[in-house]
Amino acid sequence: MPLGTGNSFLRDFTKDGAAASLDALMEGRSRPVDLIRLTHARGEVYSFNLLSVGFTADVAALTNRVFKPFGSLGYLLGVFVRVVQLHRRSFALRCDDDPQWDERRSLFLSFNNSKYTGGTMLIAPQADPTDGLIEFVRWGPIGRLGLLRMLPRLYDGTHIEHRLAERRGVRHVEFRPAEPVDVMIDGEVLALECRSLDVLPGAVDVYI
Repeated sequence: MPLGTGNSFLRDFTKDGAAASLDALMEGRSRPVDLIRLTHARGEVYSFNLLSVGFTADVAALTNRVFKPFGSLGYLLGVFVRVVQLHRRSFALRCDDDPQWDERRSLFLSFNNSKYTGGTMLIAPQADPTDGLIEFVRWGPIGRLGLLRMLPRLYDGTHIEHRLAERRGVRHVEFRPAEPVDVMIDGEVLALECRSLDVLPGAVDVYI
């Protein structure tokens, strides 16, 4: 049952929150959804919602480690601190049959199974947790002023219309081995040396 703090995953299916999951449980109604599997240097981890590196993971890491006691205000504090400290890094990767490694600098990379994160942020408006694809959203090296202007658009999904943003549906992502980085996985942050991502179609049933 999807009953997380922000319940981002649940929003792909209903606006009725946890009550919709409880109804589904009482009625014995479930449906298969995809999972994303991240292979890293020490093993594997699975995601219902999304995995992200860069700015989004930096904000989540700071919020979880420092500003957690402040609730939703803590997340905003994390955003503005990370805007001041802004890092635009290269995460070398290639997707599916790409012949070349993509080493462009970016603000963040997000690998999504569902549309929302943080409860209301529409990071991947075209994601579908049942289509057998990872929705890959990349935002290029935008500056501080541009980022502040664009932040509200993360809540309606129009950020992907920005000239520095792009998206594509993929099944496999390979990462060039590098030092561990903070990875946000369904709201939690782990420092991992990423190796690859794969989608597992219809891998688990959820009550919804």
